[in-house]
Amino acid sequence: MPTAVIFDVDGTLIDSVPQHARAWQDAFRDFGHDIPFEDLRRQIGKGGDLLLPVFLSEAENAQKGEALEEHRSKILKERYLPTIQGLPQVRALVERLLADGKQLALASSAKGDELQTYKKIADIEDLIGIETSSDDAEESKPNPDIFQAALKRIDGVAAEGAIVVGDTPYDAEAASKAGIRTIGLLSGGWTAEELMQAGCIATYRDPADLLAQYDTSPLAGSRT
Repeated sequence: MPTAVIFDVDGTLIDSVPQHARAWQDAFRDFGHDIPFEDLRRQIGKGGDLLLPVFLSEAENAQKGEALEEHRSKILKERYLPTIQGLPQVRALVERLLADGKQLALASSAKGDELQTYKKIADIEDLIGIETSSDDAEESKPNPDIFQAALKRIDGVAAEGAIVVGDTPYDAEAASKAGIRTIGLLSGGWTAEELMQAGCIATYRDPADLLAQYDTSPLAGSRT
């Protein structure tokens, strides 16, 4: 039975993947690059450090990558942030985990200031105090840095005693590199097959579905 649960945020606790993809699409377009929405959506979950090189050459990234990412952040806040909502039953799921005595942490590829806003949207800002963001990692998912940093902040829990809840293959890959198992949620737009192929040990529709099946899920120690 896991004694700690580490949550991804975008697509896992808040319904924000389309907004992130649109913000990146707008930013790339303003810098002269027309990138299809679906191509960008499938990169959400990575930090800008790994997303930008997918679409820019090394020289382009060096020349304008930092400015483009800052522009993306501004677009997200001004155009799309007001449309982001929490996913169903997030607070109830977190409260159930706390009632079971589990230690909780957030591990997001978002920037630190963005993460604080997302906690409010998910209605969990008073429930989870341990968190790591892109500010705490040299490299973003699918590298393990963010999950390793979160695990270090959880008292007395080794990797095998923790479970990650995420919504992308990048979460599963990063967690696996850190020695942590992953539950996948379909709320980020990936299929159950894609998440299982990336290493997830179980998948659920969204936080509400995970809560509804809590007693038979890996969160309660059940094997799937």
